[in-house]
Amino acid sequence: MDCISVKNLSKTYLIKERSEGPLGWLTSLVSPKSSEKTAVDDISFTVKQGEVVGFLGPNGAGKTTTLKILSGLLYPTAGQISVLGYKPQLRSKEFLKSISLIMGQRQQLIWDLPAMETFRLNQKIFEISDEQFKQTYGYLDELLKVSKLAKAPVRTLSLGEKMKCELVASLLHDPKVLFLDEPTIGLDVGVQKIVRSFIRDYGRERNVSVLLTSHYMQDIEALCERVVVVSDGKISFDDTLESLRKRMSDHRIITVELSESVMASALGRYGLVRSADGFVHELLVPAAEVVCVCSQVLAEQPVIDISIGDPPIEEALLKLFMASQADAGQKVKGAPGECVA
Repeated sequence: MDCISVKNLSKTYLIKERSEGPLGWLTSLVSPKSSEKTAVDDISFTVKQGEVVGFLGPNGAGKTTTLKILSGLLYPTAGQISVLGYKPQLRSKEFLKSISLIMGQRQQLIWDLPAMETFRLNQKIFEISDEQFKQTYGYLDELLKVSKLAKAPVRTLSLGEKMKCELVASLLHDPKVLFLDEPTIGLDVGVQKIVRSFIRDYGRERNVSVLLTSHYMQDIEALCERVVVVSDGKISFDDTLESLRKRMSDHRIITVELSESVMASALGRYGLVRSADGFVHELLVPAAEVVCVCSQVLAEQPVIDISIGDPPIEEALLKLFMASQADAGQKVKGAPGECVA
């Protein structure tokens, strides 16, 4: 069953242009000029109930705009969208009780008051009974350990502690769909792991659908089996994470641990040396040459251990973004009525 359905969604902004100079404001007032910016351009995708989908793309690709449209904060210019059978733009009470939007760079917690005050406020807003509040808060506290944090003024909490409380505040009404926009941004490695583990466990136990944007590929690899990639407002990829790796990667990484120090330049004849940390070296090698290179390294170097892996997902995504931009540029060059060099 499709929990989220997006068909031919577009969002265009009208941007007013201001003239420069002392009289610029007067010119803009008397004879205003404006231009259109397309943030989301005719995209379509679905998310099943209980599915966790990574929604990826470079800055300005339209990710946050899409999440805001799906959560009812923005009105679409065109297209049909449905979340749990509701039209988000209508912002019905039932719809708002069924979803939650968590943005890593925004918070709802009241700065000078304990986080518990925000929890109780949300209880009233979402009409949560005392019994349900006690049960849900107890479950969230068991996973995130926030009972002590909730008693302290929010301004005294660390960034990681605030994010834990933010998660609790956003999930007290037991939503069935989560829109997560950079939930681990700015957090240290330890807190990032806690947040990832929480999202994974919460999603599985509650059968929650999650649409996740993040620039930390560890988030995507830990939580998502499927990714939707957008570039310049259009979808350029929609498939499994493993499929993205296989489709975009024609190289492999050979990690070699040696028993003695060897100059990185001495290993350069086997492939591109990506890194050298003490006795451990990483080589980037064409996939077709992996077997041959491994045989040579084993025969010629003091090898303790050797392993073969795929390049980081970031490299596959970078190739995909560059390919999408090249395709867009080619379409502009080849537009009807224009000369193609």
